[in-house]
Amino acid sequence: MFSNEELSPETRAELAERGVPEEHLGIFGHHGLGTLIPKLDIRFHEFTREQVVASMPVEGNTQPAGLLHGGASAALLETVGSFAAALAASSDQMALGTELNITHLRPGSSGRVTATATPIKLGRTQCVHSIEIVGENGKTISVGRMTNMLVPRPPQAAADSQLKAA
Repeated sequence: MFSNEELSPETRAELAERGVPEEHLGIFGHHGLGTLIPKLDIRFHEFTREQVVASMPVEGNTQPAGLLHGGASAALLETVGSFAAALAASSDQMALGTELNITHLRPGSSGRVTATATPIKLGRTQCVHSIEIVGENGKTISVGRMTNMLVPRPPQAAADSQLKAA
């Protein structure tokens, strides 16, 4: 985990704008939210070890038929699952997703959809979360599960050089 002081003012502002509580800014590191979360307009509403809740609009995240794109749903599911696992990691660990499954039960057609990740298992090296995505009407749109491994966090210099080489 990074200290909050290591984050740039721009990164801190971006995280705050998306609903990330001040005490959890350090799990995001120097790269903040990345690029996909802002593109999908994902916003966080609850950020605890017991539950991570985030939402995104259907509009702007649709497939050609005008319905919520399944890949966008999967990205929302992976986002809450990954950050839920990161909250369970120790300060010298980071969460890496190893499995993601999602079942679409009904289409999302308007408004915002909300994903809630709750833990199934919080271990020393592995976390498994159950995730449900619901529409504004409260009906379940998709359900899924995400498994994350908790691995040692690389030194920042090594992580930055790996990203530049990719």
